[in-house]
Amino acid sequence: MMGFYMQRRPLMAGNWKMHTTRGEARTLASAVAAACAKESDRDVLLAPPFTALSAVSQAIAGSAIILSGQNVCWQEQGAFTGEISPGMLKDAGARAAIVGHSERRQIFGESDALINQRVAGALRSDLLVILCVGETLDEREAGKAFNVLENQVRIGLTGVTAENMTRLVLAYEPVWAIGTGRTATKEQAQETHAFIRGLLSQLYEKNVADQLRILYGGSVKPTNVDELMAQPDIDGVLVGGAALDAASFGRIINFEQE
Repeated sequence: MMGFYMQRRPLMAGNWKMHTTRGEARTLASAVAAACAKESDRDVLLAPPFTALSAVSQAIAGSAIILSGQNVCWQEQGAFTGEISPGMLKDAGARAAIVGHSERRQIFGESDALINQRVAGALRSDLLVILCVGETLDEREAGKAFNVLENQVRIGLTGVTAENMTRLVLAYEPVWAIGTGRTATKEQAQETHAFIRGLLSQLYEKNVADQLRILYGGSVKPTNVDELMAQPDIDGVLVGGAALDAASFGRIINFEQE
C-alpha cells in the first residue's frame, strides 16, 4: 500500500466557498498550517474566496500549503466583468484553480465547453487545475451517471495534452452528496473513481491515467475520510463544510492509512 501512496501523493483540498472575511481567513489558514505542519507525505490545498487570497497567502507563507482560486477566467485581461484572470490569481499568491465545481455548473449554468476554456486558460498560465465532475441524483437514479461523467471528462479535457495532465487533478463530486450530509458509500466512490481512471486510460496512455490524482468530494468528514482514503483509486478529497473548522479539517488532512 505504501508504494501506491508514493506513486500518487494524496491531496487534501479545502474549498471555503463563499465564507470568511480576510481576518477570519487569516485565522483559519494559520490554524490549518499548524495542523498539517508535521505531514510531509501528502499535499494540502486551500481555496478561499478571491477577496481573501492575499491574506491567506501571507498566513501560510513558509508552509507547503498550495493556495488556489475557486474559479478562473480563460483570458488574462479584457471586458469580463466579475471574472478573475490566471495572472490575478498568481499575483495574489495562488498556484492553482478549481474549475467546473458543481455549484458553478448547477447554479450559474456553466457548460462543459465553457469549463474546458477555463481549464485551457489555467494550464496556459502554469496553474495546477482541479477539474470537478459529477452527476445529479436524477441522473444517477436514471442509470446515466457514467454517461454524464464521460461527457464532462471528455469535453472538459478537450485539447489537453498528456504533458499538461501532469498539472491537472480530477475531483469526482456527486452533486447529490454535496452539503446534504449524504456521502457516496466507499464502494460507490471507488467504483466511480475506477470508471474515471479507466476512461482516462482510453483518452491518454495508461501511465497518464495511473499517475493522475482523482479526489472525492461530497460531505467528507473526519468520520469517513479514513475509509474513503483506503480505496485504491481515491487519491484525496475536496472538502467543503468540514474545511471551515480547523480541527475537523486537520483530522481530515491527518487521515489514518488503513
